[in-house]
Amino acid sequence: MSYQAPVKDLLFNIEHLANIEAVAQLPGFEDAGLETAQAVLQECAKFNQDVVAPLNVAGDTHPSSFKDGQVTTTPGFKDAFKQYAAGGWQGLQHDADYGGQGLPKTIGAACQEMLNSANLSFALCPLLTDGAIEALVTAGSDTLKATYLEKLISGEWTGTMNLTEPQAGSDLALVRSRAEPQPDGSYKVFGTKIFITYGEHDMAENIIHLVLARVQGAPEGVKGISLFVVPKFLVNADGSLGERNDAHCVSIEHKLGIKASPTAVLQFGDNGGAVGYLVGEENRGLEYMFIMMNAARYAVGLQGIAVSERSYQQAVAYARERVQSRPVDGSVKGSATIIHHPDVRRMLMTMRALIEGTRATAMTAAAAYDAAHKHPDAQVRQDNQAFYEFMVPLVKGYSTEISQEVTALGVQVHGGMGFIEETGSAQHYRDCKILTIYEGTTAIQANDLVGRKTGRDGGVAAKSIAAQIEKTEGELQALGTAAAQAVARELAAARQAFVDVVEFMVANGRESPNAAFAGSVPYLMLAGNLVAGWNLGRALLVADKQLANGQDKAFYQAKIITAQFYAEHILPRTAALRSAILNGGESVMALDMDDF
Repeated sequence: MSYQAPVKDLLFNIEHLANIEAVAQLPGFEDAGLETAQAVLQECAKFNQDVVAPLNVAGDTHPSSFKDGQVTTTPGFKDAFKQYAAGGWQGLQHDADYGGQGLPKTIGAACQEMLNSANLSFALCPLLTDGAIEALVTAGSDTLKATYLEKLISGEWTGTMNLTEPQAGSDLALVRSRAEPQPDGSYKVFGTKIFITYGEHDMAENIIHLVLARVQGAPEGVKGISLFVVPKFLVNADGSLGERNDAHCVSIEHKLGIKASPTAVLQFGDNGGAVGYLVGEENRGLEYMFIMMNAARYAVGLQGIAVSERSYQQAVAYARERVQSRPVDGSVKGSATIIHHPDVRRMLMTMRALIEGTRATAMTAAAAYDAAHKHPDAQVRQDNQAFYEFMVPLVKGYSTEISQEVTALGVQVHGGMGFIEETGSAQHYRDCKILTIYEGTTAIQANDLVGRKTGRDGGVAAKSIAAQIEKTEGELQALGTAAAQAVARELAAARQAFVDVVEFMVANGRESPNAAFAGSVPYLMLAGNLVAGWNLGRALLVADKQLANGQDKAFYQAKIITAQFYAEHILPRTAALRSAILNGGESVMALDMDDF
């Protein structure tokens, strides 16, 4: 089925939960209020529905191919990317000084979701380019910025992130790629990088690789890693493209999903050394790479929401058409469409509630990012930065984990037809599996949540969020409707479970690390679940007020019902997670390694 961008729901989140009018008060964002958001989202929806979405199935059935060192992308991708660049979409939230539009992340995130829903494989190319732009803006020299930023932001060139090596996955201390300094200030880079998304393709004139490598004599471990710009084609002083650099694709992977996205093995320096240029200072490469990584982690969370939305739309359309069995309540005398059946409705409501909850979390986090970067008050910036940093592992980890559940339910709603590739439901299920793995597995996000985001400050940021949730509970109780009271009740129980676990993590993180980290992923799932439920509670408060003002009854009533469903069916999962974390750590490690 065709993709219909959820512009109305995205704008609801932007206006009421992310508070776009407050974002538009920030310096530099004065023209980025609700009216701008509406115009941008409507144009973005049209582009993705008409140009990008129709290529999604083609990308799965006719993936990128590799021959003689060249990658040919799916038919239609090259032209679609040209239109994407021409429309200014790559530069949407990047600096106007380098040709971007300078819009806030609050608007950019909504556009990213639509692009990823339309075509996950296609969207990966701009995603990696965004990360390269962020790294260069933050740490690049004036020369690097002048040479590369404008072309990256315009979409004429694309960017990659080169971390992983055959022997070094998440453990970057094992990186062996090396860089040799040259008399002219450049470096010669040597090594092999694997799993490089869009490491080679035919959609842009040049590909700018950001590569982790060790300078000769650097310290061992992660402290000795530096970051380099290694372009596919060298760039002349006048900005024109020069000779081909010694950086080549030697193969691409054959994958479970996202088949149209070429995942390359890149070889640097087989013919004398790839010319590279140091980003920032030597031995600070990991610090700079994390700029890219954190941008990418948030974006991958959006991908989870996006593919879930596409799966949900398809499941609803099928449930409205598929005739099977008589309803148990006798409301239809003969066989009826399956959307009449309670369990199908339960599945569809679960999909819907998880999507709306994670979308609300992501949009709220985006607004915090904007305030953290632009607010004139230093304390407000600091508070928003702490909130955003706590949200990143939740947006990435929880949103991608629930995409597994949502897309599996999408297949289940289709029944046997869901297992047949021609229906298209299985593609979403296959595509989303990578989301819990790349840019750091769920365990890595969870370890970050336990160690850096909870343990480091003694749970201060976590308990600050709990206090905000408690305030929303009070507002829901004061509202007094049955739905609001149900949400308040379940939120309170989930919040207390969260606080109990935060205290457990703070107490055990250093003294009993196995006990804490055995529960790290359950903690992430508990926290993500709670924050999504909280944001749906906030949405309920808005919806009730809008209904009282006579606004769009069907839309706002659905908001209230979805929040109540989430509270009654999904928030209670937090109690089981709490129990497992507090009581189950010992059994995780009890079995001898030889007995597995």
